[in-house]
Amino acid sequence: MEKTKKAALRPKDKKNLVRISVALAMFCAVFVADKIVSLQGVLGGKHGWLFPFALYAAVYLLIGYDVLYKAVRNICRGRVLDENFLMCVATLGAFTLAIYRGETGREIEGFDEACAVLLFYQVGEWFQSFATGRSRASIASLMDIRPDYANVKRGDAWEKADPNEVQAGEIIMVFPGEKVPLDGVIVTGESLPRDAAAGDQVISGCVNLSSQIEVRATKPFYDSTVSKILDLVENAAGQKSKAENFITKFAKYYTPAVVAAALILGIVLALITSDWATWLYRALAFLVVSCPCALVISIPLSFFAGLGAASKHGILVKGSNYLEKLHKADVFVFDKTGTLTKGNFTVTKITPADAREEILRLAAAAEQASDHPIAHSIVAAYGKAADKGYTLTNIAGAGVEAVRGQDVILCGNETLLRQKGVAYVKEEEAGTVVYVARNGKFVGSLLIADQIKEEAAQVVGELNAMGCRTVMLTGDNAAVARSVARTIGVTDHKAQLLPQDKVEEVQKLLSAQNKNGALCFVGDGINDAPVLMRSDIGVAMGGVGSDAAIEAADVVLMQDDLRGLPLGKRVAKKTMRVVTQNIVFSLVVKAAVLVLSALGIANMWIAVFGDVGVAVLAILNAMRVNGRYDKKPRANGCAKV
Repeated sequence: MEKTKKAALRPKDKKNLVRISVALAMFCAVFVADKIVSLQGVLGGKHGWLFPFALYAAVYLLIGYDVLYKAVRNICRGRVLDENFLMCVATLGAFTLAIYRGETGREIEGFDEACAVLLFYQVGEWFQSFATGRSRASIASLMDIRPDYANVKRGDAWEKADPNEVQAGEIIMVFPGEKVPLDGVIVTGESLPRDAAAGDQVISGCVNLSSQIEVRATKPFYDSTVSKILDLVENAAGQKSKAENFITKFAKYYTPAVVAAALILGIVLALITSDWATWLYRALAFLVVSCPCALVISIPLSFFAGLGAASKHGILVKGSNYLEKLHKADVFVFDKTGTLTKGNFTVTKITPADAREEILRLAAAAEQASDHPIAHSIVAAYGKAADKGYTLTNIAGAGVEAVRGQDVILCGNETLLRQKGVAYVKEEEAGTVVYVARNGKFVGSLLIADQIKEEAAQVVGELNAMGCRTVMLTGDNAAVARSVARTIGVTDHKAQLLPQDKVEEVQKLLSAQNKNGALCFVGDGINDAPVLMRSDIGVAMGGVGSDAAIEAADVVLMQDDLRGLPLGKRVAKKTMRVVTQNIVFSLVVKAAVLVLSALGIANMWIAVFGDVGVAVLAILNAMRVNGRYDKKPRANGCAKV
């Protein structure tokens, strides 16, 4: 996947940036002139406040007309106590207080502060919009897998059609450089770089890099792999983390409480002391700083930035709650075939060598109807049409029995031959061994090897360096499992497991794990779906994984690159660190400024920092999550974050 381009400013952000710049320039000009000349004295007399009022009101309306509109609209809809309402009450109250001071012959105070509050509030809103757009662009990079059209054969002609209009069974043409629009089976065409040829399945979203191919659609677009992945991308932000749910509940009770406190300051204490100007000013400053913007904006934005950072590297996390769990993950359980290994099985040895053709012929006859990669490797090694007419019976966890009249072929593991009472010569080399017998007599064996993924050892080593436990579960024999485990460096492994055995092993690990930790299972096949759902975090290989695995998983590695695991964990760790920083920083500063405002020590300028300043700093901190991440680890086993 190509690196995500830096997101350009959206038209809305450009427009708001111009408005903020113009308003800031106007405010600076009026503010400086007021401090040098004292605009209150330009007209003189009792109504001298009208001149600075007119100038500051122009700035106020330019920068705050949308805030006023939102406040009125939300009040009409029954949503009163939000940040727009608090901003309007505080700023309009400051204007009113300044007019009162002017009418009573005192120096006006409040026009400049009211404008500054809204000005800096809009700066914070702009940073939020910019940061959200940046993260959204990263997530949208995964949307590039959506095909724009399909070349469909209808009658004797080819026509371009919307993928949604293509029915299962129709033939589509995919030219070099085009995306495969729907899941299907190749009808004609030369081999692709992933070794797909006529008769092979292809999934939507893949790009045809070589020659043109014809594909028979097997599913409508709404049921295709790319459609399901797009649906997951669009709903990725819907699952809320515990931290986000906490902030939502916190704001629900916090806002009414601070409004009540402001009323006590501005009315009750003013009645007691008869100093309305002083206590109303303190109450307004208290209202300004009380807005929970820093928390309500920065915490969801931090998680959204984390989702965007992961998406930028081809890691689809289905919700911020799973990002939170990925941070806690301390046990990583791997399926072997297709996950730690490439699943490219090849026959590497046949014993005895002088019976090679006969062993391959018998094995191909038994395995010809199987979809298992090992069966495909045997048929490919034979290279001829397999003998027909056999009745094939699959024996779960053991192999295949092929019967044609009195001719009986056994093709499978040691368990199959022992069940049938056939003596055999054990193959000692590491690898998947398939034993072949005919009519009760042992014929020979095939050694089949699967290539380990280049990044597997690096990924396992990095996870181990993070203090995580790594476990490999496989249905292969003990010798193969031991060899692969030793090569990639997992801390533990289990071999000769059936699909239901994997679920039991995961259950044991879940029962024994730390309550503050989480178990992550990584798999790719349809047999992995139950384990993916049972684990705390299920990770599926998006490019080669089955539909069931992708739907059951919580995280999808779109590039089938295992390096996404430690990278995703680093993104999750940085996200949670930023979330914690923003929560602590916002609450501490707000609490301090609220107390200072109530005591009259902090004026409205400091209140502006306590609200908007803290919000801007928290947003900028959240933007760090969507920064650069290295896939390659450093010498000490850790990658740059």
